[in-house]
Amino acid sequence: MMLNEHLLFFFSGLGAFNGLALAFYLWFAGKASVAQRALAVLILMVSVRTGKSVAFYFLPDTPASVMQAGLTACLLIGPALYFFTRTNLSTSGELGRFELVHGSVLAIVAITLNLFLPYADYAAIWHGSIVSTGNWLWLIYLLVSTALLVKQRHRLPEGSARLLLLAANAGLWLIWLAYLTSGFTSYIVGALSFSFVLYLCVAVAWGLRQGQAPVEPYQDRRIPAAEAAAELQQLADLMSRERLYLDPSLTLARVSKRLGIPQARLSQLLNDNNGTPFKHYVAQLRVVETQRLLLQQPHQTLEAIAEAAGFQSMSTFYAAFKKANGCTPALFRERAITAETGFSSAGTASKTLI
Repeated sequence: MMLNEHLLFFFSGLGAFNGLALAFYLWFAGKASVAQRALAVLILMVSVRTGKSVAFYFLPDTPASVMQAGLTACLLIGPALYFFTRTNLSTSGELGRFELVHGSVLAIVAITLNLFLPYADYAAIWHGSIVSTGNWLWLIYLLVSTALLVKQRHRLPEGSARLLLLAANAGLWLIWLAYLTSGFTSYIVGALSFSFVLYLCVAVAWGLRQGQAPVEPYQDRRIPAAEAAAELQQLADLMSRERLYLDPSLTLARVSKRLGIPQARLSQLLNDNNGTPFKHYVAQLRVVETQRLLLQQPHQTLEAIAEAAGFQSMSTFYAAFKKANGCTPALFRERAITAETGFSSAGTASKTLI
């Protein structure tokens, strides 16, 4: 019996320790992507939660700080899974405004709880309402993440990257169910289940190193010319009709949502089929708008025209305009006025001769 307990403690503790090591490696390894860092946070939260469970089960005098850290991590496991799933299904390479606000609110709540309700003084609250809330949050985010995977299954990454994403979601379902259904022994069941999932993830990561790199959605899939032409025309019609480019905060995500096509496909359409990244595409439309305004409003300031066309800064405006026209906006306006004045003078002279 004693040997069995020691083996349980060893494997459970090893799983938690390896999880911490892997989390730090993923966070600091090279130029980590947003998805990689989201995975690092997820593994860190589960490792801290599991480490607390191991300590509580085997060590009678577990420090209050360890208990508080583990229970706080329980509140953040579900959100961490959601962010990991969300970033894997996105190709923007950045967190959206919703995710940033969402994460900030969760961080503020967690910090507030730790500052004003320390475990040493409010252990009953932590083991009562806070633990209960954490478990329900975990379930809610599990359901949301699973729904995202089903709804956006066409945007799942290929190969081993897909297996890693699905394994993380399935593994956290397993751990949550273990904690929920196994009573007091759920602590050790959860620890062992995490060890299993952790080793599975490490095996997948090793497979990525030995095999090919993760494939981004739509990578190596050429969009047929006919499809690309039709969708690029839809994009042009949308921009012409709604003039979205006049919004300085316009994003690829917003345009893809309006078109009803995935961000990855829209990005590929612009980069591969149109030969223009999204930012340059929008800048070109804004330059055309400034040309129109320069001719129609000859007495308006360049700053006002740049702002009206959707440019966020004068430096960006000047650079984009000069690249497209080979001259500055002021010179463009001067030439247009000179050409118009010259044409009018020539017309007047012709009438005089006649």
